[in-house]
Amino acid sequence: MVKILITGMSGTGKSTASEMLAARGHRAVDTDTDRWSRWETLPDGTADWVWQEPAISELLAGHREGALFVAGCKSNQGRFYPHFDHVVLLSAPAEIMLARIATRTNNPFGKRPEERAAILRDLADVEPLLRATCTMEIDTSVPIDEVVRRLEGLAGVVS
Repeated sequence: MVKILITGMSGTGKSTASEMLAARGHRAVDTDTDRWSRWETLPDGTADWVWQEPAISELLAGHREGALFVAGCKSNQGRFYPHFDHVVLLSAPAEIMLARIATRTNNPFGKRPEERAAILRDLADVEPLLRATCTMEIDTSVPIDEVVRRLEGLAGVVS
């Protein structure tokens, strides 16, 4: 019943790792969908893509066997840290992240110059906060198979 949060900045490989874990038979949930996340208007008028807390609570409380891998990076995810056995930060150098974002086809975010600038700001401002609260960091400049093997290892899976 291990629960692992896979977090990190855009382009670090959260969705790819989640897809590979699912392909290997694990329960893996990418929270960048309307089922798990929603837009919230902040007091300053800006929008934030946050977890739908009732849905995430139900997902975590309802998990009963095997490993659960939850992928995402949301401003309210810290509220759920006590429910995870591991909080894993995926990281990569900025040039690798931006190159991945430029060529990915499963997510349009990061294609526009202002989005790329926001990604670099988040890398400078948000990633250190994630690093300070994670239980493990994986540099995803290594092959994705190695990243997935390390994640499986946290779940007690030997591959």
